[in-house]
Amino acid sequence: MASYIGRRKFLATLGGAAAAWPLAARAQQAAMPVIGFLQSGSPEPNVNRVAGFRKGLGEAGYVEGKNVAIEYRWAESRYDRLPAMAADLASRKVAVIAAPASTPAALAAKAATTTIPIVFAVGSET
Repeated sequence: MASYIGRRKFLATLGGAAAAWPLAARAQQAAMPVIGFLQSGSPEPNVNRVAGFRKGLGEAGYVEGKNVAIEYRWAESRYDRLPAMAADLASRKVAVIAAPASTPAALAAKAATTTIPIVFAVGSET
């Protein structure tokens, strides 16, 4: 009789674990990566830059809302806001901070984190 109860308890435990396994497997899947986008300007004049950024991501296989999320931060030419915005992105543990065409944004990101990669592109005609 003791082995029958033990076997029943074992099967019940195994059945419960099997039912919970799909939930546990889904919980262990990697979360969607988040890119922090930090810009010293405003969204309106940067529409083409953002479109190009999204296009480049798409060419690399990343589609916003499908397999990557982007958190945008716009300082709207108020450079004093950049350190707090960069710190906010760093505290959210984004996968990377992009600061395209903005040296002040890139420097704010550099000051905010030593562990998150920062991608920037700055060029000028001389």
